[in-house]
Amino acid sequence: FVLHEPLGDDGGHYNSSLRIPGGLEMTTSKDVLEALSHGAGPRKVLVTLGYSGWSAGQLEDEISRNGWITVNAEPSIIFDTPVQDRYERALSLLGIDPGMLTGEAGHA
Repeated sequence: FVLHEPLGDDGGHYNSSLRIPGGLEMTTSKDVLEALSHGAGPRKVLVTLGYSGWSAGQLEDEISRNGWITVNAEPSIIFDTPVQDRYERALSLLGIDPGMLTGEAGHA
């Protein structure tokens, strides 16, 4: 998976590119990797490799039960923030101090 800034206004320059809200694209085809290897690819990229699987509706159910904290995509955090600082910076978009989080569950 290659998350990257679009090359231009036309977007979808690579095979299998999908536009992501927030001005990003996700490409899963090897043409983007070939372009990167020749120095002709997108300037800002995040290359990932992995797999996660959910059953139908499972992720949506987990999100609806507040099992995940989600934020809007922020390119400066994705591309310009050191990896070790991304979690804290993303939480700060919601006004959350990670020091105030706990692994314990409760009811208010």
